[in-house]
Amino acid sequence: MQKNSFKNTIRIVLGVSLVCSLFVSATAILLHSKQRQNQRQDRIRNILVVADLYEPGIDIEAIYQQKVEPQLIALDSGDVVNREKFDEVLNIDAFDIQTLSSDPRYSEAVPPQYDKAKLKQRPQYMVVYRIKADRHLQKLILPIYGKGLWSTLYGFIALDKDLRTITGITFYEHKETPGLGGEVDNLEWKNSWEGKQAFDGQGRVIIEVTRGEVGPDSSDADHQISGLSGATITSRGVNNLVRYWLGEHGYGPYLKTLEQERKQKNFANNNGPD
Repeated sequence: MQKNSFKNTIRIVLGVSLVCSLFVSATAILLHSKQRQNQRQDRIRNILVVADLYEPGIDIEAIYQQKVEPQLIALDSGDVVNREKFDEVLNIDAFDIQTLSSDPRYSEAVPPQYDKAKLKQRPQYMVVYRIKADRHLQKLILPIYGKGLWSTLYGFIALDKDLRTITGITFYEHKETPGLGGEVDNLEWKNSWEGKQAFDGQGRVIIEVTRGEVGPDSSDADHQISGLSGATITSRGVNNLVRYWLGEHGYGPYLKTLEQERKQKNFANNNGPD
């Protein structure tokens, strides 16, 4: 049989194709694992940034383990999910907003009257991050996301221990226009959120991103953020997604639970034995 026969050629082609496909598959698996690890590292870094715990060169894993307590919560009830209910998808370590949003077991449609952030579908569960010191809550880090102009923006917002005052905000993924909507990454604009009031005395969401500049002497300056110049739709999107996630259909039930816990602890501390 001639080595250059048609059958030998086919065998060689198939053999090379098989080897190549195995190589590509193995590489994809390795890269996926590496990608997941990089995503985790980036998520942790952003959590520490918005919690004001990040410094260049620190061991972010060590600081995360020491300072951050993640909790998986059910959005509808605000209850913390017991670890016995975790599975390969629903757990803290593998938690991914996009994965859960597309999984019918763990997602639900957002009613149009609530869907200011234009989510359409959202997870039934979210992971929140409690920053503690001496077993006391110091800050609460909440994942947030919603539609901007060209993309979905994913980020975190931080509340102080009073559960009313915003201490930071950051977006770690978006595709908004550089120099316009992309200014959500502008450090000066992000710093302008610090100290703003998210809620009024009755617990209603009052934080607002305006269309124009907020003057320092404005009576609403304590809860308003100046919109991004030339990026009206992105600014509106940030306003809507923040108000949605802080509202009743977002983290509202969980925040009410925390507020009750805080009041009970304060009462116990003030009325304990002398």
